[in-house]
Amino acid sequence: MTQIEQARRGRITPSLKTVAEDEGFSPEEMLALVAEGKVIIPHNRRHAPLHPIGIGRKLRTKVNANIGTSKDFPRLEEELAKVEVCLKHGADSLMDLSTGGDLKKIRRAILDKAPIPLGTVPIYQAAIEAIEKRGSIVEMTEDDLFSVIESQAREGVDFITVHCGLTTRAIERLKNQGRVADIVSRGGAFHLAWSLHRQKENPLYARYDRLLEIARRHDITLSLGDGLRPGSILDATDRPQLEELLTLGELVERAWDQGVQVMVEGPGHVPLDQIDMNIKLQKRLCREAPFYVLGPLVTDIGAGYDHIVSAIGGAIAAAAGADFLCYVTPSEHLGLPSVDDVREGLIASKIAAHAADIVKGVKGALERDLKMSKARKALDWSSQKKLAIDPYKFEEVRKKRKTKSEACSMCGDFCAMRIVSEFLNSHGKADDVHC
Repeated sequence: MTQIEQARRGRITPSLKTVAEDEGFSPEEMLALVAEGKVIIPHNRRHAPLHPIGIGRKLRTKVNANIGTSKDFPRLEEELAKVEVCLKHGADSLMDLSTGGDLKKIRRAILDKAPIPLGTVPIYQAAIEAIEKRGSIVEMTEDDLFSVIESQAREGVDFITVHCGLTTRAIERLKNQGRVADIVSRGGAFHLAWSLHRQKENPLYARYDRLLEIARRHDITLSLGDGLRPGSILDATDRPQLEELLTLGELVERAWDQGVQVMVEGPGHVPLDQIDMNIKLQKRLCREAPFYVLGPLVTDIGAGYDHIVSAIGGAIAAAAGADFLCYVTPSEHLGLPSVDDVREGLIASKIAAHAADIVKGVKGALERDLKMSKARKALDWSSQKKLAIDPYKFEEVRKKRKTKSEACSMCGDFCAMRIVSEFLNSHGKADDVHC
C-alpha cells in the first residue's frame, strides 16, 4: 500500500513517524495531513530514503536540487560530487535530469549515494532512447514512455515529473496566444512535438489510469509538471498556463481516488505582483495539494545571478503557501551548473525557504533567528556558526578576515554590540566604555 492509503487506514509508517518527529507534530496530526493528500512523503520502497521528508501544509518549506549530465558534459564523477555538495549543505531532495551518457548507470549511482528522495523526468530518457532507436523524438511510442516509467519505478525513484496537463486543448491555447517565449520546459517541448506530429493526445493524459497504476504499485509520488509554465515574465498567468493548471486540478483528484500521492508544479517566470495570486489560485484549483515551484524568477535579465532572482521569487511564493522550492543556480540559462554553482543555488534557495517559514509560522523557524540574534549580541561565534545556513562559508570568511578583536574585522573595537553592551552594563558610565 502507498503512504496515503496506509494513512487513510490509520497506519503510522516508520517514514511518517520520522517526518512527524522532524517537523514537531504528533504522528496522529501527520497521519491526518497525509490521508488528506495535503502532505506527501516521497518514498519508493526500493529506495527507502534514510532521511524521508514531508512536503506540504504546515511543514517546513523544502528545497530540491537539480543535478544531471548533458550531452556536452556526460561526467558521472562530477554529478556525484554535486550529490556530495547537496548532502553537505542540506538539500531535502534531488532530481536527476541527466540527458548525456549512460542514463541508467548515472541514475543508479545517484540512488546508491543519495539517502534522500530522488526524482526524475522519465520523458527525457524515453525521448533520448527514441532518437537512438528510431531517429526522432516523435517516433517514441506510448509503450516506450510507460516502459521507462516502469523501469525507473523498479530502480527506486521516489517521485517523477510527468507533464500530464499538456493536452491537445492546451496546445491550441498556446498556438492562439502569441507568447513571447512559447515553451521553455524540455519535457513540455517533447510532448508538444510528439502530439502535433502524430495528431494524438498526450499519452500521459490519455492513459492517465495506466500511469496511476504504476505509481500506486511502486508508491511513487507524481509531480504533475508545468509544461506550459511561463518562460518570460511577459507570459505569466496567461491562458495556456491556466488551461494546464485547470487540468492538473482534475488529475490531482483522480490520483487521490486511486491512492496515489501527488504534488503540482508551478511557474516559472512571474513578476513580483503576480506571485501571491498564482500560489493561491493553484492551491484552490488543486484542492490544497502540495505545490512545487521553480523560482519563480521575477525578472528575465538576471543571467549569471538567477539564483538571486529565484530566491526573491521563492521567498514570496513560499510565504504565500508554496511548499517545495526547486533551486536555481547562477548558471541557469547559461550552461550546465558546476559544483560551485550547485552550492550557491542551494544556499540561496534555503535562505528563501527559511525566510518564508518565519512568515508561515513554521515550528522552530523564528526560534532559530532568535538564537542567532542572541549569539551575535554575545559575540558567541561558535553558536553563530552552528546556526548559520552555511556554516562552511561562515568559517571561511572568519578565517580570511582575521582580527585580534573579540568582534569581527569589519567593526573591530567599534562593534555596536560590544559598545552598547558595555554601556548598558556600566549603568550609563560613559567613561567605562573603551571605544
